[in-house]
Amino acid sequence: MTVVDDRIDMADANTQRLDEWFERLERMPVPEGFRVEIVGGNVHMTPQRSTHHKIIRRIERAVEDRFGMDVELLSDVRIDFPGPGNAFCPDVAKLRDGAEQDETGHWRYQDVEFVAEVISKGTAANDYGPKKLAYATAEVPLYLIADPYQGRCHIFTHPKDGDYTTETRVAFGQELDLTGTVLGLTLRTDTFPRD
Repeated sequence: MTVVDDRIDMADANTQRLDEWFERLERMPVPEGFRVEIVGGNVHMTPQRSTHHKIIRRIERAVEDRFGMDVELLSDVRIDFPGPGNAFCPDVAKLRDGAEQDETGHWRYQDVEFVAEVISKGTAANDYGPKKLAYATAEVPLYLIADPYQGRCHIFTHPKDGDYTTETRVAFGQELDLTGTVLGLTLRTDTFPRD
């Protein structure tokens, strides 16, 4: 078995344990407006700021304008990714046409074509580190990080051997040319707010 196959099997084996963790978390008094996800076995709760929300909405709108309102587009919905204890809730995730939930009601990471994460101060290291590597291991073709603190977007493409081989950085205010990717669109960033 290859390393990637081992990681994929590990993700499947962890699903039941992650379900148990989320059941416990749902019984906890998590404040409204907080997002909970598990990265590498660690629970992270982060509040959604208005800056964060506005960027997410602009990305979602561009994807819906390109693919229509019936596109399978998720926000803050749990998807288990390769690696021990990885139950992510991406800010934006686009699934391939025909994607369906499995028999347990989970979306499969194998169906994810695009992920966008908007940086929060407390969890930025996750988005740039373990989550980026998990998305690459899962062979998500396009990963976008919008960083309102840097005022920059990072576009990661061409996953290979558990990492992305290409990174492009674009300052807020410039257009992101994603025409050669699975999205096939140009994303305007001139209205992305900064923190």
